[in-house]
Order: sequence, then C-alpha cells, then structure tokens
Amino acid sequence: MTLLCLVWSLQQISLKAVAAQASPMLMVALRSGVALVLLGVLMWHRGERPAAFRWKAGALAGALFAVEYLLVAQALRLTGASHVVVFLYTAPIFAALGLHQRLPAERLSARQVGGIALAFGGIALAFLGGDGMAGDANGNTSGSALLGDALALLAGVAWGATTVTIRCSSLASAPATETLLYQLLGAFVVLLPAAWLTGQWRFEPTALVWAHLGFQSVVVSFASFLAWCWLLRRYLASRLGVFAFFTPLFGVVLGVWLLGEPLELPFVAGSALVLAGIGLVALRR
Repeated sequence: MTLLCLVWSLQQISLKAVAAQASPMLMVALRSGVALVLLGVLMWHRGERPAAFRWKAGALAGALFAVEYLLVAQALRLTGASHVVVFLYTAPIFAALGLHQRLPAERLSARQVGGIALAFGGIALAFLGGDGMAGDANGNTSGSALLGDALALLAGVAWGATTVTIRCSSLASAPATETLLYQLLGAFVVLLPAAWLTGQWRFEPTALVWAHLGFQSVVVSFASFLAWCWLLRRYLASRLGVFAFFTPLFGVVLGVWLLGEPLELPFVAGSALVLAGIGLVALRR
C-alpha cells in the first residue's frame, strides 16, 4: 500500500516533469487509451463483459472522472505538482460529505465532522497564508498559481463525486474492472478532443516522453488500480484507507526534490492540517 501511494504521488510529478514536451491533458488522454486497451484484453481473457443495465451509472462515473483529470491537467499548467497532489487528495473529505447525505451507514461522527472542519481550515491556510508560487518554470505568477490550486481543489471535488456515484449506484456491485473501464473510457473520449480543441496537442516523441507515457499508462492507470483491488480483497478497506495519507505527503517531498518546487511555510502548515483532517475522516469508529 505504501508503494501504491508512492506511485500515485508520482503521477502528477511525472506529468509536470515533461509538460514542456507533452501536454498534461494529452498525456492523460493517451495513457487512458493505452490502459483501456490493456484492460479490455484482461477482461476478454477473464470472460468479463459490462452489464447493459449499468451503462447510465458508468457514463456518469466516466464523465466525472474525465472532469477530474481535465481540471488536474489545467492545474498542472498553473501551479506546482506538490500543490496539485495535496488539493486533489482532499477527495475523501468531499466523498464523506456526499455519502453522509446518501447512505445511513456513512453518517459522519462528531470526530469526523471535526476532521472536515480541520481540513477546510488547512485549505484556507494553504490558499491564503502565503504569496503563492511566485514564478514557476512556465513564468506563472502567484495569481495564476492560486487559480491552479483552486482547479486542483475542484478536481478533488470531482473525484469525491465519482466515489459517491460508484457507491450509490449499480456500480456498487460491479467488478472493479468494469468500473475502471467506464472511467478510462470517459477520460479518453473527453480529454482527447479537449486537448485538440484547446490547443494542448503538444507531444514530442522523445525517449523521455515515451518513458513517462509508459509509466503513466501501464503502472499508474492499469497496474496500480488492479493492485489496489487485489489489496481490497485481502485487507480491511478502512485500514488501507489510512495509508492514503502518504500520497500527498510523498507528493510534496518529491515535488521539492525532483522538480525543485518552492516550499512555503503556510502551505506546509495548511497541508499538515488537511492531512490530519483526512485522517480523522478516514479512521473508522
């Protein structure tokens, strides 16, 4: 699980590292297409077929997944990868709020409500406590970095909405491969034309770009999700969920180490509050 968190934290680092050679939006679209083919082969080998009655729920989950990564791709153009991974992983907070309204078994306890309040306090501190990233590799100002942070936070909302959709629809009883199929298909169908229409069609076929695309496609979008499903069949989801804290933590450390991103005290303090809040929400009674 710790290894998976490391992989998930690296996906934003990887997209940001080659952003000058390959558009993040196009990279996500291409990785979704490659992973979709691999998943199709796996499902064919297992004799699995999507259930016709789940297509509406699948279409909604796929659309939300596409919106999530549309926002992530835009955020990576404006702010640092370490910021994106922290704000993206506020998703459990929004999922908990949505599930609280929809499922009696997911009612929030007083401790979890306190965790949500703590996390939102951390978000406010991370947003407003500093001057932003004053100039990155693309020459973005602190104002554009703040917009990028906001887009990453909205991506976390979209991810949380995807979780609620899966839990509260016919997808709750679907195989993990089928759920992933809808999400990958949504990302590919939406992001590929979106990249072309917005002029984010840059792709330099260098060895470095191909290596990052291979990592994104095979390791992140395909293997890591299947490994997560393998873990869920053998361990308690509540215990595994606590490990998810490591993802934004790894993201911040790797963003500073590998990309040389600035590390501001208000952002660090706000991130710590966000992580603590997510921990209080994720831990079961």
